[in-house]
Amino acid sequence: MTNMELWARYKQYLCECPKIGLTLDISRMNFPDGFIEQMMPAMREALGAMEKLEAGAIANPDENRMVGHYWLRNSSKAPRPDIDRDISETLAQIKSFAKDVRRGGVRAANGKKFTDLLSIGIGGSALGPQFLCDSLGTARDRLRIHFFDNTDPDGMDRILATIGKNLARTLTLVISKSGGTKEARNGMLVAQAAYRAAGLDFARQAVAVTGVDSELDRTAQSEGWLKRFAMWDWVGGRQSIFSAVGLLPAAILGVNIDALLKGARDTDAITHRPDVRKNPAALLALMWYHAGGGHGKKDMVVLPYKDRLGLLGKYLQQLVMESLGKEKDLTGKVVHQGIAVYGNKGSTDQHTYVQQLREGVNNFFVTFIEVLQDSALAKESSPSSLLEVDPGVTCGDYLNGFFQGTCRALYENGRESMTLTVETISPRAIGALIALFERAVGLYAQLVNLNAYHQPGVEAGKQAAGDVIALQTKVLAHLKSGGAGTAERVAAACGAEQEVETVLHILRHLAANPERGVQAEPAEALVDTVFHT
Repeated sequence: MTNMELWARYKQYLCECPKIGLTLDISRMNFPDGFIEQMMPAMREALGAMEKLEAGAIANPDENRMVGHYWLRNSSKAPRPDIDRDISETLAQIKSFAKDVRRGGVRAANGKKFTDLLSIGIGGSALGPQFLCDSLGTARDRLRIHFFDNTDPDGMDRILATIGKNLARTLTLVISKSGGTKEARNGMLVAQAAYRAAGLDFARQAVAVTGVDSELDRTAQSEGWLKRFAMWDWVGGRQSIFSAVGLLPAAILGVNIDALLKGARDTDAITHRPDVRKNPAALLALMWYHAGGGHGKKDMVVLPYKDRLGLLGKYLQQLVMESLGKEKDLTGKVVHQGIAVYGNKGSTDQHTYVQQLREGVNNFFVTFIEVLQDSALAKESSPSSLLEVDPGVTCGDYLNGFFQGTCRALYENGRESMTLTVETISPRAIGALIALFERAVGLYAQLVNLNAYHQPGVEAGKQAAGDVIALQTKVLAHLKSGGAGTAERVAAACGAEQEVETVLHILRHLAANPERGVQAEPAEALVDTVFHT
């Protein structure tokens, strides 16, 4: 295709959304003429299904639940007055509490203002807050924020070492919708132990974000924590960013959450449009369908050309893959659907995997994110935006050049891509981006007949992990009672003859941590190693 032919295609398919400061260019996706028109009936049906979802239909049939993350940014759309009231009241509480923390109305137990914020969560309860705070944080943030987002002791030790003596002035958020998620529970216990070791009262500096009457909610209430914020069963973890999960830490840091919600709300209005060519979420979903043949045959590479969007690929990885990666469709038919997502940022990735993207296996499509404004800071305080690194050329000009050059280089070699362009990084723009991808995921799921709002595979993994922990308890009891032997002998003694490999992993882990009291007597072959206490 010549440059002029590509220009004509650009003009034909460019989707402009000035109200949210966003454009979507799909001209470099090689869908044939007539594809959008051919898909129009299916997309209109998908849009209709989304309308029913927002009106309160049971959109998650496995769990018999409504799906209401769209109500979080516009509670008047909620199907019941009590839900509208709950959302509005929680938002007001978030603003009030965050303001009190920032201004010192709520203080640490020592009477001083909080200087640090520790957020404990996993999955959507970590990725959402991390993305918001990383993309919108500045040196003027009222508090430093830290995350426990795993059950890795070394990772938590590093965070606690970073906080150091500021623990006495650290506010801790524990975020868990169910209140029983082990990673969040473990992080809470580690934090409690750290406060206790420092002679501090954890409860006087702790806040819970959880479901009403959950295990965590009851713990926070009985121990007299500073505050509790509600989550609801009609909001999935990966769609919870506009609930207290994401809004509370962002508001405490000083992010304008009203602007964030407005960006999402305005995007919701635009992505309701029945005219598919003017609906960026519908076009995204159609491009995903085209690229993967409706079966996820190609990966989505997310390449934002802005450091503040460095976590966008990670955030979208969960949103897309946990929503669309399903074994069965809504009829119970085995379909093995999904779209794999990866990506970091440009131009960093031009020095890592763009070589393969251009010349290797063609099993992907790229979503470029272009940001027009060079710096979110005012020009007078952003010397890097003004500095000419070559005559008349700034760092930002090079970044734009690398984006356009990579886009061109990929297309010239038959690699598909599309480009989302936003004017700047702001709360409103971030809200718009999140809402856009949420809607695209919902529409694509309707096109391929999936339940995008459950995660049976995640639950299976949790159950399997629980089985390993239960087996470890038996292994330790056997060893501490004087038992010893190879993995095979220990497994047999524990009635786990079919789980010898699992037992070996348990034994090696225990032996590698001397405080657990298990020793290993090396043998020529690992499987012949004898373990004992």
